[in-house]
Parts: sequence; C-alpha cells; structure tokens
Amino acid sequence: MSILQMQRISIYALSRYSKDIMETLQRMSLVEIERCNVEDSVFYKTDNSSYCASYMRSASIMSQAADVVTQYVKEKKGLLSSFSGRTPLNVKEYEELAEKNSEVLQLAYKLLDNKKRISDSKAKISAYSLKIETLMPWKNLDVALEPASTKSSRTIAGSFPEELSREDILQKLEGLIPDNDRYDIEVVSKDSNQTCIYAVCYNNDYDALMTAMRKIGLMLPSSSVAVNPSSEIESLKRKISKRKRIIEEAENSIKSEADKLWLLRFFEDYYVMKAERYAQLDNVSYSPHTFVITGYIPKKDSQRLKNLLFEKYYAQVELEDAEGEDVPVLLKNNPVTAPAEGVLLSYSAPQRHELDPTAIMAIFYYIFFGMMFSDAGYGLVMSLACGIALKKFKNMEAGLKRSVKMFFFCGLSTMFWGLMFGSFFGDAVSVIFNTFVGMPAPVIPGITTPIWFNPTVGTGPTTLLMYSFLFGIIHLFAGLILQAVNYIRQGNFIYAIYDDLSWILVVTGATFALLSTDMLSGMMGGFKLDSAFMTIGGIMAGIGALIILIFSGRESKNPIKRLLKGAYNLYGATSYLSDILSYSRLLALGLATGVVAGVFNQLGSMLGNSVVGVILFVIVFIIGHLLNIGINALGAYVHTNRLQFVEFFGKFYSGGGREFKPYAVNTKHYNIKEDI
Repeated sequence: MSILQMQRISIYALSRYSKDIMETLQRMSLVEIERCNVEDSVFYKTDNSSYCASYMRSASIMSQAADVVTQYVKEKKGLLSSFSGRTPLNVKEYEELAEKNSEVLQLAYKLLDNKKRISDSKAKISAYSLKIETLMPWKNLDVALEPASTKSSRTIAGSFPEELSREDILQKLEGLIPDNDRYDIEVVSKDSNQTCIYAVCYNNDYDALMTAMRKIGLMLPSSSVAVNPSSEIESLKRKISKRKRIIEEAENSIKSEADKLWLLRFFEDYYVMKAERYAQLDNVSYSPHTFVITGYIPKKDSQRLKNLLFEKYYAQVELEDAEGEDVPVLLKNNPVTAPAEGVLLSYSAPQRHELDPTAIMAIFYYIFFGMMFSDAGYGLVMSLACGIALKKFKNMEAGLKRSVKMFFFCGLSTMFWGLMFGSFFGDAVSVIFNTFVGMPAPVIPGITTPIWFNPTVGTGPTTLLMYSFLFGIIHLFAGLILQAVNYIRQGNFIYAIYDDLSWILVVTGATFALLSTDMLSGMMGGFKLDSAFMTIGGIMAGIGALIILIFSGRESKNPIKRLLKGAYNLYGATSYLSDILSYSRLLALGLATGVVAGVFNQLGSMLGNSVVGVILFVIVFIIGHLLNIGINALGAYVHTNRLQFVEFFGKFYSGGGREFKPYAVNTKHYNIKEDI
C-alpha cells in the first residue's frame, strides 16, 4: 500500500555506446526516458525519423511475410493460446538470432514475391476464364471473330438478347432492308438468353445492315480475336494451366518455409525494437563525443542500474530524489492486494501526495465480488481455472496475469460466501440426493446447509439487505478515513475533523438511531439496540451536523455565506443515503446467482430418476451453470467496479497521477530481457 519513491536519473557516456546503452535500458525496463534539453551550445539533437520509418517498413515486411506463411500452413493454436504470452529470450539468444538479419530479410522478400506471383496468376486465371466464358457461344464459328473485309464484302458478328431463329431475324429485317439477297446471316449459337449470329454483306450495304440490326437489338462482342474462337479457347486453357503450375510452385515454396515462421516473427519484433530505440534517441542530447539521457527510475532499482552501466559502458550516472507533480507514479503492494492495481489504474493513478488505496480497495473488492457471486461451486471453478492458468502459463503477460490473480482471489471470496450462504452450485447436492438417491441429503455445513444463513428463504433477503447496508457504511467510512489520513499527512489535521469526522458522526448517529427503532428490529431478525442509543445517535448526528453547518463553508469570509454553504453541504446527507442504498446490489446479484442456479437444478431433475433423467440433468447442469457463471461473474465484476469507482473513490480519491511507463520492449511475439 505504497507509492514507490522515484529518482531522477542522468546518464553520461561516450557517443559510441549510445545505441548499446539504449538497447540495455530497453531490455531492463527500468527507466522512463524524458526529453533531455541540456542548456549548452555544445549539445545538439538528432533527427532519427528516417531510421524509424525504415525499420517500421522492415517490420511490416516481416509481418506480411509471416501472414503469407500462415495462409498456407495452419498454425496449431489451443483455445488458451492467448494466455501463453511472449516467448522469452535472453540477450545471448537474441544477439545470435540478430546475425541472421539479411538472410531472413531475403526470405521475407522471397515469400512476398511468391505471394505476388500467386495473386497475379489468380487474376490472370480469372481474366482468362471470363474470356473463355464470353467465347463459348462462338466456339462453333470456324473463322476469326474480329470483323473481316474483302474488296467487295464485310462481316458482322454480334448477338441478340433473346432466342431467335434465322427466319425470325430475317423477318425483323425485312421491313428495314427489303432486299435480303444482298446479305446472309448464320446463327452460330442460341439459348434462352441470347442468339449469336455471323453476317456477310456487300461493302455498300454494310452501314444500312448494321443500322437495321442495331435497331432490332444487335450487340457487338465485348472482345474479338484474330483466330477462330475454338482455337482461342484452347490457347486460353493452356495459359490457365500454366498459371496454375506457377501457383502450385509458389505455394509449395511458401509451405517449404513453414519452419522459418518463428524467425519472421522474431525479426518483426527485432525491427520494432530498433524503430522504438531510434525514436527514443530523439530524446537524447549529443555532443561531438558524449551523450546525455535523463528520466525517472524507481529508487530501489537505481543503484543496480548505475553499477551495471558503469561496468559495461563506463557510463557516469547521477541520481537525485524526484520532486514535483510531474513525477510518475509506480505502485507497490503485497501479493494479495497487488492484483487489484489494475482496477485502480483503470480509473486513474494516484497523485504523489495521495495514499495508494489499492490495499484497502482490494479487500472490499474481493468481499463484494464474493457476496455478489456467492456460490461455493462457482468460486471453486473460478479459482481452479485461474490457478491452473497461472501454473501452466509461466510467460503470461503482466497485465493479464494481474487480472487472472485478481479473479483467483475473487474466486476464493466467492467460495467463502457460498459456504456462508449454503450454496454449492445452488442446491445441487440436495436435488441429486432427493431425485436420484431417493433420500434427503446429509447435513454438510456450507454445502447443503448454510454456515451463517440462507439469503433466499424466510427473512434471509431482509437480513442480507441489512448487512449489505452495513458493509456499505463501513466501505464509505474507509474512504472518509483515507481522506482524513491524506489531510493529516499534508498537515491539515483540522480539515480531517471538518470534512471527514463530521460525516462519520452524522452517518453513525443516524444508524444508531435507526437500529434502536422497532421498524428495523423486525427487519434485523429481532436485533435492536437499547433505547439509549437513540439518544447517543441523536447527539452524534447533531454534533456532526453542527460541524458541517459551521465549518464546511469555511472558505467564505462572510459568516452568512458560510452558514448558507454549510446548510447546502448538510443537504449532502441525501447523497450518503443514496450511496448506502447502492449497496443493495450486493443483495440483488447474490440472490440472482443462487435463484438461477436453483432453477437450473430443478429443470434438470424434471424427468426424475431414470436414465434419460440422469442424462438430462447432466446436460442441463453443465450448460445451465456455465451460463450462470458467465452472466453473473460479469455482473459481479461490473457492479463491484462501480461500488469502488462511484461510492468509494468519490469520498476521498483525487487521482490524476501519471503512471510510470518505462522504456521497454513492446513486442508481439518475443520478450527479450537483460541478464542481470
């Protein structure tokens, strides 16, 4: 539950070591580099944009080449492959592979060339096939399809958009060209969609015949060939066969390189790393012989890095404690609460002067998630699944691992609350015994009977609602206490009384007063505070209200304005009421999980103790409970986040800090780490 102390780091070294040092910093992921502006005319900046662009192009080439291979060679990926993370490499392995740079780049170009040959050949095949399709109606024509002419005659080839006989065509032309002895028409082919014809006429009659035939619907061929159509079709088929052989050869060539896929992916990462390295060099200041890097580093790692850089590169490192608002924030928590850091950071990183609320938030997060999910069987499934994933996938990415760990602890909390409420896959054990064994289920605390109480029967819902409100009040008080601690750390002890203790008194006093009434006694299963607590609660609430009335508007000098602002702020008690009522979602989602689980158990047992009944129960049990787990786990996650973001953080948390983002290896496939 702390924010790690940061130090400003300045690294001075000879220019010839600049790229090596940048590579080391990238692999160690310890330094957030800032733009260095040395106020000295000797130092200058470099423009590395062309290098960055070049390396990103090379990375893109490697990525495209890898995609080409995967198009023809299917990778074997399991359902859980996304948990595997990046393959780790040490520096020695990385440097050995980097020496194959030119060889793999040539391979990538070869693969892309084969892909281009395949694409071009497929395009040609498509064009040839289309041309064959257009020539097929003319395949019986034994002369060239293109227009021909002699000294006295000319030819016309075309088609009509309907099925016509030679006599039909001549009849249509009769009214347009009476003298049909001066031309001849042959029907080459016909079907229900078109009629292809070939006509011969005298030169002097060509224009008249063409005009007449157009009037009755003649369309000229979309392409013409200098040989007869059947010969052209055979030629095109030979070209298609040739292109298919080219495709087959190119595909075989691509498939033969399947074992190099991992190298292509390594060099995609390699070039991305180099591009990012050159991009970071823009933040470095150079002199003719030296260079300077500045940034931030966690204090716990600074001496280790300082010693390493001096031993390897004779670099001089200056360290000083970082001050100011712009210093990045890095959180440090214990193994149980650290997984909840992702929830906090998704809202906002704390400012440097604030407390890190992760540890307190994590405790409430696990409790509330468990109360909403509230089934021991579901919690067992969740924790087992997360535990197996953490055990099996050692290289899981840090962010994903953090989330999986968080859900592991959420699963443990769910198991606890499920046992408290007596829910293990709903009432599955009782249903199984009653339906298939023919006897009542044995008393198993937490499984068939609740250790605490069953929230779905009798006064259970009301009891759970009251405890939900109680946990909500404790949660809100925790937020107020954290704000008070922040005030005290800043030397504003009196503000902790004005803004935090006052509201704790108001809410606690009102709670004591309500718990001493008969109205809540029935809802609390007969629990009722002594009537003296009505007086005590009234006094506490009155003192708190008086503090709020007088001091919450303290920024105003005018006493009347101060009282008016105090009265307005006192009206904020209604917001506390709505905040407390928000915790009724603990009841709503907890009941939903248990009731839906019970419904699926009843549906599965409808056919009773028979073979079909057993089969139905197993099917409904598996499918139904998986659906219930998915839907209610999502609901518990969303509403638990809401209780933190709105009710809890709203009481004390400013946020707005800048998260520490070190210069690191941001790759897709391989993770290269410095050996230390």
